[in-house]
Amino acid sequence: MKLTNRDFAGKARTAARDCGIFFFCGPDEAGASAAANELVAMLAEPGERVELSGAELRADPARLGDEARSTSLFGDARHIWVRASGEEALGALETLIATAEAGGGAACPVVVVATAATDKSRTAKLLESRGDALVAMFHPPDLAAVTQAVRTLGDGAGVHLDTALAERIARAANLDVRLAGSEVEKLALYLDASPQAPRRADSESLDAVGAPCEDDGFAPLVDAVLAGDAARLGPELHRMKEVGLNPVGTLLAFERRAALLAKIAGRGSNRPPDKGELQRLGVFWRDQQAVLQQAAIWRGPRLARLADRLVDLHRRLFADNQAAELLLSQGLTEIARQAARR
Repeated sequence: MKLTNRDFAGKARTAARDCGIFFFCGPDEAGASAAANELVAMLAEPGERVELSGAELRADPARLGDEARSTSLFGDARHIWVRASGEEALGALETLIATAEAGGGAACPVVVVATAATDKSRTAKLLESRGDALVAMFHPPDLAAVTQAVRTLGDGAGVHLDTALAERIARAANLDVRLAGSEVEKLALYLDASPQAPRRADSESLDAVGAPCEDDGFAPLVDAVLAGDAARLGPELHRMKEVGLNPVGTLLAFERRAALLAKIAGRGSNRPPDKGELQRLGVFWRDQQAVLQQAAIWRGPRLARLADRLVDLHRRLFADNQAAELLLSQGLTEIARQAARR
């Protein structure tokens, strides 16, 4: 089965019921990841999530089948979540399918989110004609589409948003539906809204709960780290501590920038984006030079590793919030060192 962002919402539930392998790809990595999470929620028994990286599967293709056919310690349901880059999961999926066809036994659902891959990739071609697999291709959304998605998310959470407010959330999230969804969830909590008791949001309520954006002081640190600028890194980390930048909010700024770099990398063109393309991606003119410099550094497997590192760092911050500032400083220093190794 093959779907795009246009028909995913209408057919996702059927895919969740009929398929066991799900491959999400396309230049809109944020949209693909959000859709993958939606699909997992539709599974009859999603159970425990077991996360694997594409690099792990490329090194050991048999591991995917071993994990998918094993049971948790308590015998509960599980699903496998793979974050890969390009064709990293191809060999593992071929092995999983071959083992199943040879009578290897039932496997739990496997969800692969592949950055820098498209529906023209060998992995997609392997799966798209199978009745037990889904290939979902996600193209970058436009402002109108994300604005409508934000309004839909609001309706689902019991938060009524007019078009102007939904568009403001969409722009602030750089057209990233996942980040926009987080803002809607915070609005629902702030307004004490629910589907049973809906509330209307306004600019004042959004101001009260809105996550700080990069313009609120994050941008110099983001640029220093992702450019691997050792001379600026120390002073910026010191400034982060002095002004009390929230560690989670700071990390979200890095995640937003990484999502933007993934969109640039997924354009299917080797030439740098022009000013018009950057504007359509929500990049302000004063940030364009820095974004272009970072896009030249973070691409391909290196960009995938950056995404994995940020996800891991996010988990560590939530697991030990007392040491969040120290953990963030250490993690950002490691990322800056990687950026410097061009």
